[in-house]
Amino acid sequence: MKSKSTIKLIALLILSFSIMTGCSKRNKKKDDKEKVPAIDLTNLDQTIKPGADFFKYANGGWLKKNPIPEEYSRYGAFEVLQEKNYNDLKSILEDASKNKNAEKNSNEKKIGNFYASGMDSAKINKDGIAPLNDEFAKIDAIKTKDELTKEVAHLHEIGLGPLFYVYAGQDEKNSEMVIAQLYQGGLGMSDRDYYLEDDARCKEIRSEYEKYVTKIFKLMNDDDKTAKENASTILSLETKIAKASWTRLDLRDPVKGYNKMSVADLQKKCPEIKWDEYFAAIGLKNPGDINVGQPSFFVDLAKIIKNENINVWKTYLRWNLVNGSAGYLSSDFEQASFDFYSKVMSGKTKMQPRWKRVLNATNGALGEAVGQIYVKKYFPPEAKTSMLELVNNLKLSLRDRISVLTWMGAATKEKALAKLDAMNVKIGYPDKWRDYSKLEVTTDSYVMNALNAEKFNFEFQMSKVNKPVDRDEWHMNPQTVNAYYSPNMNEIVFPAAILQPPFFNKDADAAVNYGAIGAVIGHEMTHGFDDQGRQYDKKGNLTDWWTKDDAAKFTKQTSVLIEQYDAFKILDSLHVDGKLTIGENIADVGGVTVALNALKKVMQEKNDTAKIDGFTQEQRFFLSYAAVWRTNIRDKEQMRRLKEDVHSPAIARVNATLRNIPDFYNAFSVSENDALYLAPDKRAKIW
Repeated sequence: MKSKSTIKLIALLILSFSIMTGCSKRNKKKDDKEKVPAIDLTNLDQTIKPGADFFKYANGGWLKKNPIPEEYSRYGAFEVLQEKNYNDLKSILEDASKNKNAEKNSNEKKIGNFYASGMDSAKINKDGIAPLNDEFAKIDAIKTKDELTKEVAHLHEIGLGPLFYVYAGQDEKNSEMVIAQLYQGGLGMSDRDYYLEDDARCKEIRSEYEKYVTKIFKLMNDDDKTAKENASTILSLETKIAKASWTRLDLRDPVKGYNKMSVADLQKKCPEIKWDEYFAAIGLKNPGDINVGQPSFFVDLAKIIKNENINVWKTYLRWNLVNGSAGYLSSDFEQASFDFYSKVMSGKTKMQPRWKRVLNATNGALGEAVGQIYVKKYFPPEAKTSMLELVNNLKLSLRDRISVLTWMGAATKEKALAKLDAMNVKIGYPDKWRDYSKLEVTTDSYVMNALNAEKFNFEFQMSKVNKPVDRDEWHMNPQTVNAYYSPNMNEIVFPAAILQPPFFNKDADAAVNYGAIGAVIGHEMTHGFDDQGRQYDKKGNLTDWWTKDDAAKFTKQTSVLIEQYDAFKILDSLHVDGKLTIGENIADVGGVTVALNALKKVMQEKNDTAKIDGFTQEQRFFLSYAAVWRTNIRDKEQMRRLKEDVHSPAIARVNATLRNIPDFYNAFSVSENDALYLAPDKRAKIW
């Protein structure tokens, strides 16, 4: 289901360390857990010079040992940890589904029922598309554009995204309040360029998309001719919507995306939708001022709505309903969706086993209910304390870096340091949990459980509008292998699931932990000062707190990175988009710089410069950093990410990043004769 409870996806991706003298084996007691090596030397490929390709030098052995499983489009450190996480969560969900004694309205009962309904493939296949009959009837009954508006509102409530998205988010210039937000949407493919560009890959994707849409309409019992006509209608309509849509580069500009207006002003821009009725239908009778993320999109959308007849819109809504629900329907719908979105778009060759697919859906529907059980079972309380210590060390390190910047003036420095001091840290799991008592979950219908959960979560989001921000709320579940920085909250968040090897290893030396989770912490902190994050003040308000001179110098520094990444070739003829990825690239270079600076302090305090496995502390730091990004990826997935992803490819996150770190040259004797060498005056010097 393609809902967007949070539109701006910020970010990627702890802890105490224990200095070790090595990773040698020792006699173990029977109850000892197998220790994960700090650095597994078999993962390296030491036939490659570090200065030629450090990504392959540090990861070549692992890449050879770990071909991409059929169900994945890429496979790396994140996916390996996710596999462990899948098995941990599987035991939770299976136990819940088998527990006949769970209280009727308990979280455990809801989790168990949701999972059980999804695992009953025989019933799902027998039901086919029948559970959606009432929804089809609502669409079939539409006769006017006003009725179209009400049905769009209803589909938004149940997690679907025809025409546009609506969500509750902080007011960018008043971060203490939540307001309603409108955002462009309405496309079945994940980027406007797939509809508009004429390169060979986009043409291939368009052709396959039309085949997929045709297939779905056939499964909805349209005859061949009607299905093809309907698919042509969808592609034509969505192409018009794509032309109205902003590019990904435009969407990265928070100032351009801040357009707060009244309902009356919105009505003038997009008169074909009765906005009072729309907002009332989604439970916002008095929405107040609304932020319209892309005003020109809604102006053009009004024209599209006006020019298309009602039957076209009914076909479009039928398509949105089934396309967004395909993963919860019978196997023929699910397979058709997989064949396009996973095979064509990403190069996967095999669907995940059913239990993983249902697990993902259960997480999406009842995330904190699952998370509450997960942290009790798998997250040690002492990890939270250890994490805070490491984060504090990284904060001190970033403070040092800001204080000695030669390109930033005193006035801007003072505010930058104040923002850093105010940066909040959340680790592991929330202090208070979501209340799911009003969500009904049965074993009757998997797809209806999913739609009901979407409606429950949508109503929860809308209930925040025109209310103060809850700063205790989390926007990522504890069982998620990831982390994020929120510019509106000025906070960094590290869920419990990422606090495991290779990101954090309690048995590893300081260099390894600082190179891995330390660099992740530094990365997230630096997001507060990247090209987007720097535009928000210490309270999370979108405001310009920089002097003009310092802002110009910052732009000059970042342009160096844009040029570097634009020149980074991928798959022979393609290259990284330096402008699209600039925020993440700034955070990568900053994260490594800040984490390394913190490690140096630790080494000085401990007076520990001993080699381990023949590598110095700094060498182990860089090897550990590279190991986090070890990834095999399919060509189709790489091509998709080059167009859509704000993160650079894994190989660039290692090689392009480390070219800008002076200590890397010293650690591995990188010289002017090496491919990764960059002259000092060509290196980016930002944070």
